Amino acid sequence: MRLIVQRVSRSSVKVNGVCIGSIECGIMVLVGIHQEDTDAIAAAMARKLAALRIFEDEQGKMNRSVCEFGGSVLAISNFTLYGDCRKGRRPSFTGAACGDDAKAIYEAFVSALSRLVPTQSGQFGAEMQVEIVNDGPVTLILDSKGN
Repeated sequence: MRLIVQRVSRSSVKVNGVCIGSIECGIMVLVGIHQEDTDAIAAAMARKLAALRIFEDEQGKMNRSVCEFGGSVLAISNFTLYGDCRKGRRPSFTGAACGDDAKAIYEAFVSALSRLVPTQSGQFGAEMQVEIVNDGPVTLILDSKGN
């Protein structure tokens, strides 16, 4: 599983012009599902994201998690995070999980995350318009295979 984590002052997602999720201060996370991911990996990544200390404390140091900060998370599925651009000019998505398998793991991630922190989500497989106001900017990559 690969997560692109962005600390935001606000973020929202629309499908067909209709807002289906929005948050104020918190984290907008793009979620890529690998073909080898499991519910256990999804739960572990949700715990890691909820505990990630990227919000400032009283001394101005990134020392508080979204839970401690009192923020929310907006989780957006994004299979293109597994786009492989090493050959040619067109990405290959062979590492990304497909269809129902990817949807089940994404839903497991959102469910695990929502037990830890207030969570909104996009619509799996839909064309979405995501709006963010990146705070900092703070952008991190979490990968279940690497960190």
